[in-house]
Amino acid sequence: MLNRVFLIVLDSVGAGEAPDSAVYGDSGSHTLRSVCRADGFHIENLRRLGLANIDGLNFLSPVPHPMASHARLRECSAGKDTTTGHFEIAGIVMPAPLPTYPDGFPPEIIDAFSRETGRGVLCNRPASGTAVIEEYGAEHMRTGALIVYTSADSVFQIAAHEDIVPPEQLYAYCRIARRILCGEHGVGRVIARPFIGVPGSFTRTARRHDFSIEPPSATILDRMAEAGLDTIAVGKINDIFAGRGISRAIPTVSNDDGMAKTAELTEENWRGLCFVNLVDFDSSYGHRNDIEGYGAALGRFDDWLGDFLPRLREGDALIITADHGCDPATPSTDHSREYVPLLIYAPTLIPRNLGTRDGFFHISATLAAAFGLDPICGESLIDRTEF
Repeated sequence: MLNRVFLIVLDSVGAGEAPDSAVYGDSGSHTLRSVCRADGFHIENLRRLGLANIDGLNFLSPVPHPMASHARLRECSAGKDTTTGHFEIAGIVMPAPLPTYPDGFPPEIIDAFSRETGRGVLCNRPASGTAVIEEYGAEHMRTGALIVYTSADSVFQIAAHEDIVPPEQLYAYCRIARRILCGEHGVGRVIARPFIGVPGSFTRTARRHDFSIEPPSATILDRMAEAGLDTIAVGKINDIFAGRGISRAIPTVSNDDGMAKTAELTEENWRGLCFVNLVDFDSSYGHRNDIEGYGAALGRFDDWLGDFLPRLREGDALIITADHGCDPATPSTDHSREYVPLLIYAPTLIPRNLGTRDGFFHISATLAAAFGLDPICGESLIDRTEF
C-alpha cells in the first residue's frame, strides 16, 4: 500500500521544445540541452533513475537499466507559466492563457491600485526584477511610490524597499491588487518583491510572497484533503494554489532550504502527498540567462538526490517533473514552451518507458489511483498494484 508520495517540481527544467513552441516564440528552446554544457553540471543520480532514457534526452547518456518509470509530457494548457503548469499537474487544463500585459497595465487598474494604496506607481511595464529596482529604487525611496512591473508571464509584481514599505505592508498592498485584478484582468499571480540596500547596490530579499488566482475547479489537492490525506506544500506550492487543499505549508528561502526540509519530512509519519517546488532553477538562473549557475544547481540537486533516495521507506514513492522551460541560452529571459521530464520511482515499482504523453494532468491521475481516489482527468501512468 502506498503511504507517502514526494512530488518534486524542478521549476523550469524543460526537456526540449514542444510541438507548438513556435506559437510562443520558443523555437529551438531546450533547457536541459543548454545547461548540460555547464562546468558544474552532473546528474549521475538522475541518470540512474532514467532521466537520459526519456524521449529526446539521449544526449545525456541513457543507462541500460533505469530505476524509475520515465516519460516526456507535453502541456495541454494554453501558456507557459508557473500557474498553468502547476494547475495542470494538479488536474486542471487551462484552455485560455492567463492575461499578460506587454504594454503595462491599463489606467483603470493602475488608478484603482494607486487610489486604494494611497501611493503613486513607478514603471508599469515589463522589466527585469533586478534591473527595475536599480532603475527606480532611488525614486521609490524618495517618493514612496511603488514599483509595479510585469513580464511575459501573467504577473503583477510590486517592488518596495523594506525601510520604506515593511514586508507586511507590502503584502497588504498585494492583497489589494489581487482583489482588483479579477475577471478579464485575473492575472495568475500578484508578487511581492521586497528589497534592501542603497542606490547602486540594491538586493532582493527572501521575503517574496505570491498571491495566486484560485484554481477554477477542484484539484488533486482538494480531493486528497477531502479524503483526509495529508497535503504538505514545500516552497511556493502553497502560494500557487492560494492555500487551497493544503493541510500544511512549509515556506523556503532557496533550493537548498527546500531540499533540506523535504528530507526532514522523511522522518515524520504522515500519509498523503508532499508537493515541493524548487524555484531557484527558474528565478535565479533561467530568468537571468545564467547557464553556469543553472547547471551547478542541477548538480547540487543531484547530489542531494543521492542522499534522499535511501531515505524512502516501503510504501513511499518519488515523482520528479517540471512545470515549463526557461532556457538560459536563448536571448529571451522568459519561460519557454517545452516538454517536461517525468520520473516515477518506488522501491517496489518495475520501471517502464512511458514514452511521450499529452498532458501534465496524468500526474494527478496517477496520484488519484495511488490513493484510491477518482481521477479529475487523464489516466494513471502506474497501476496501483505496482507501488
